[in-house]
Amino acid sequence: MRRIEVLAYPDVQLLDVSGPLQVFASANDFRTQAGEPAAYEVVVVAASPRIRTSSGLVLEAAPLPAHGLEIDTVIVPGGWGVNAACEEPELVQWIIGRARDARRTASVCSGAMLLAEAGLLDGRRAVTHWGRCAEFARRFPAVRLEPDPIFIRDGNIWTSAGVTAGIDLALSFVEADLGRRMALAVARELVVFLKRPGGQAQFSQTLKLQEGDGRFDRLHGWILDNLSRDLSLTTLAERANMSPRSFSRHYREATGRTPARAVEEIRIEAARRMLEQGLAVNQAARRCGFGSEETMRRGFLRALGTSPRDYRERF
Repeated sequence: MRRIEVLAYPDVQLLDVSGPLQVFASANDFRTQAGEPAAYEVVVVAASPRIRTSSGLVLEAAPLPAHGLEIDTVIVPGGWGVNAACEEPELVQWIIGRARDARRTASVCSGAMLLAEAGLLDGRRAVTHWGRCAEFARRFPAVRLEPDPIFIRDGNIWTSAGVTAGIDLALSFVEADLGRRMALAVARELVVFLKRPGGQAQFSQTLKLQEGDGRFDRLHGWILDNLSRDLSLTTLAERANMSPRSFSRHYREATGRTPARAVEEIRIEAARRMLEQGLAVNQAARRCGFGSEETMRRGFLRALGTSPRDYRERF
């Protein structure tokens, strides 16, 4: 059985703790239902027996284990309390020692700051919550911070992006430990929309488009449902009940981009999901309305710096 220790500290982000916990618990449930032994022993550990999370919920925790006992995984969550935790020398030293005992060490969200404070990320690639990237880069210049991915592995150290990315990270551990079928079964059990690969961007393009005033949210939903159709400026303007000129102006004011660019971004994001799920490049190009593989290839190169075929092979 693989022992996994999830660190807790005052004002830790609850979902950073509970998300990975539930992934491993669901994997255990599936195994026991199949008559197999549980795969994981998951323990929340802390310097105090009761930890108040940033949401107000109190967690009961086991004591911080002594160094020297080999374990499978240590997970360090983030949260508003991470800066104060970084100022606790004994906690930082515990992380250093426990990382030596572990087969893999991981952080969720701003928990990467604790790993960096412990010196575990020096010279390594790492990611953290997008909202903490500027602060992280100032405090830990020796870390090769990448602001975009969902999670990154560098050796036996894993770091992940904001909050729900901890679920993606835990699913990747389950896949590595127990196989892809189990990871997908857990994802379905948790009603996770998509088991995202680590290199996928933290932000959805359609989510970015919703950062405006909401005038075109319904239009964006219609675009997603009709990617293979003609999505020219005229078509979109008619759908929005505006003249093409007026629509183009108002759309750019609301979203910060032209309609054509927005359509390409949405199509690229949809194509990425299809390629990640194993669809052939030509099928993804057709379903997403690119018209040809070459058109989709040019769009991928502009947006991602890689071709659809290379992207599919990677993910």
